[in-house]
Amino acid sequence: MCGIVGKLKFDPEERVERARIEAMLAPIVHRGPDGQGIHLDRNVGLGHCRLSIIDVAGGGQPMTNEDETVWIVFNGEIYNFQSLRRDLLGGGHAFRSRTDTEVILHLYEEHGVDCVKHLRGMFAFAIWDARQRRLFVARDRIGIKPLYYCQTRDALYFASELKAIIADPGVSREICAPAIRQFLSFFYVPGENTLFQSVKKLLPGHYLLAENGKVSINRYWDLPFTTERWTQPFEDAAEELRELLGSTVTDHMVADVPVGVLLSGGVDSSAVLSFAVQGTPKKIKTFTVGFDGGRVVDERPYARLTAEHFGTEHYDISITPGDFWNFLPAYVRHMEEPVCEPPAVALYYVSKLARDHVKVLLSGEGGDEAFAGYPNYANLLQVQRLASILGPMSKPMGAVACQVGALFGESRLRRYGQALGRALPAYYFSRTSGPMSFFNRQAPSFFNREFLENTGAAPAAEFIAELTGPVKAQARLNQMLYVDSKTWLPDDLLVKADKMTMANSLELRVPLLDHEVLEFAASLPADFKVRRRETKRVLKAAFAKVLPAEVLNRRKAGFPVPYESWLRREFKDETSDILLSDRAMVRGYFEKSKVSRLLQANERGGGHAKEIFSLLVLELWHREFVDRHHSDYDRSSGQTPLSVSREPAMAGS
Repeated sequence: MCGIVGKLKFDPEERVERARIEAMLAPIVHRGPDGQGIHLDRNVGLGHCRLSIIDVAGGGQPMTNEDETVWIVFNGEIYNFQSLRRDLLGGGHAFRSRTDTEVILHLYEEHGVDCVKHLRGMFAFAIWDARQRRLFVARDRIGIKPLYYCQTRDALYFASELKAIIADPGVSREICAPAIRQFLSFFYVPGENTLFQSVKKLLPGHYLLAENGKVSINRYWDLPFTTERWTQPFEDAAEELRELLGSTVTDHMVADVPVGVLLSGGVDSSAVLSFAVQGTPKKIKTFTVGFDGGRVVDERPYARLTAEHFGTEHYDISITPGDFWNFLPAYVRHMEEPVCEPPAVALYYVSKLARDHVKVLLSGEGGDEAFAGYPNYANLLQVQRLASILGPMSKPMGAVACQVGALFGESRLRRYGQALGRALPAYYFSRTSGPMSFFNRQAPSFFNREFLENTGAAPAAEFIAELTGPVKAQARLNQMLYVDSKTWLPDDLLVKADKMTMANSLELRVPLLDHEVLEFAASLPADFKVRRRETKRVLKAAFAKVLPAEVLNRRKAGFPVPYESWLRREFKDETSDILLSDRAMVRGYFEKSKVSRLLQANERGGGHAKEIFSLLVLELWHREFVDRHHSDYDRSSGQTPLSVSREPAMAGS
């Protein structure tokens, strides 16, 4: 795992200065503390910071081919690189290292931009083809590895992290107001946007080409939902899944450094562990996290049970309310995008623990999105069945349910009432939100009028409608899974997974998000995944004889964080001081009286923790990425300070 940066000036007579690439690398050294490299070729500069995982001694980057006409910087892991290497050797290619990086390089020589179609793994890379004066930048199919880019009038920038791009003074920090509305509709920013107007995310399954002064974006993969080719019984699907996951986890265990498993005590991570212990003669180390002072499910007993079952060397850690609060400025700095994801704090601390023992972690991330593990899926399918019974009355009854839910404070009635008798894009804002969410209901009064006029109506429903086009003919469950694979998964969960582990210079691998596993899951009938109240059926069946019954039958938790009670009690004053400060209000996004009422309502009865945490993250994001720029940005060196200055209310917490 590494960090990559690059800059291409469109004028071939202009040179990229080494100092600019060094400045881009400076904010992301945590991604690659084991070494740095830079390659300059007139109007292009490539930079790389390395976390050594495979061929520790011989895998330095930027890396080149035999005649030094093609150069690559690469972040990620290619799990089928050994078989690809054998084929390339057979075709006459010569290798100088044992790395997967060099495999991509020669694969590009063989297949051009179609090389991405041969790769199985997680990746973000850039190839500079000096012969054609062409820059080729690609991101993996699922979006496991992040990749940002910025196109100005004069240049193209790319990097593993947003901080690296805005380290160049040529990049504007103008705020993208519609992206703020998107964030408060989804609780993360979906799609290609960031909160900076000039910086975009390269979408998963896409590549970028810059050639002859022109930049184009192309899609090379999409998740193919189809059940036409699956005719075997349910039991055969479970057995085939076990075999597929066994080989996938084995591939993910390949490393020249110690590998451990992030263990939540749930089905997904336990399933990964069941194969990981078979993939090495050494005792596997496992890691989990819990919380002190909160009333949430403690994952640690289940994780310990699973660890004992498989005989691992197990470690766990506790987080206090103070740990959580004091980390928030760093949380915002590392995440770079505003995301309402309190479990990311837990992931940071457990990664910090793991980094003392291993350099690579496997996790069960993605099992819920692949095999429909969230209760939300089963609930919405029941709503769909109810709508078929009610017929034309379903939509009016849904409206009544929403009104009753609002009257009595029943969020579930509001949430599922809005789905009754309506098309998926009208209510399904990628699992976590919808038109009846607080910020969408209260937008006309909560937002400042001028800000609201500048952003227009929140385009969430239209955004989802456009996404669902390829799966309109699919079952409702597959439509939801497809939307989640395009939004919630890459723009929330995988942002958290990459940024929090890389903050500790730790590589996280996610076998359940191997694209062949996802394609297999997408090929299965919907009722293989959800039937009535039972979720993730086929995955549980595959491991019914392998995992402890307590793990198979437990309710889903997934590193729950008691942040709701902390925001209402321990840190209510500090939260209020930040959100109601003149500094926050001068931004012109919200009406102060409405923010105050929201805080008071949450203090009285709760239920608004997600909204308050989102506002808190948004304000801290501005203080880190906007305010610090205006006061501390060193234009002579192009470097952005990485230390976080806290407000007095936070300093004493």
